[in-house]
Amino acid sequence: MCRDCSCGQPAPEPLPEPTRQLPLHTALLQRNDAQAAGLRQRFEAAGVTVVNLLSSPGSGKTALLEALAKRLDPTGLAVIVGDLATDNDARRLQAAGLTAVQITTGQACHLEAPMVAEGLHRLHHQGISLEQLELLVIENVGNLVCPGAYDLAEAVGFDRAAAHAAIARVAPHARVLETSARSGAGLDALINALVR
Repeated sequence: MCRDCSCGQPAPEPLPEPTRQLPLHTALLQRNDAQAAGLRQRFEAAGVTVVNLLSSPGSGKTALLEALAKRLDPTGLAVIVGDLATDNDARRLQAAGLTAVQITTGQACHLEAPMVAEGLHRLHHQGISLEQLELLVIENVGNLVCPGAYDLAEAVGFDRAAAHAAIARVAPHARVLETSARSGAGLDALINALVR
């Protein structure tokens, strides 16, 4: 019934609200993309291979880098470590003989281009230039950190076949290298892929 009077007629359908979009998110991403493009140019000019290492917390990113430190010349390798609050991983890598700098992200669950630039600045203050490096690894913040405050119940097992199927679906041309920091399996193939 009509709300404005007691005429007994059905209420008219409300007019649809016009759709409005605010381009704030786009502008933020564009600024980051521009800075990331500048970083890529710096990496290319220096002739350094850069790898963004991203995986869930506790999956073995730091252990993998410690294992690689035993097999690679550490003078040509540096790591920018991203973490929400601690410098534990950077200290572990430094103890393994690697040059590592810490970027503490606070509440951000990823590293943005300006944070990577800050890491390069910190490397420079340690006397390390991009031109000296063969390999720069960005150990990114674990990608499951953001929902870490939620109750996720029991741990989820790893289904290798499902992971391979998902990779084939979303990136059919991706090359998959399986490695184990514990057993050392696949590390030589990874090293060959990184330093060629």
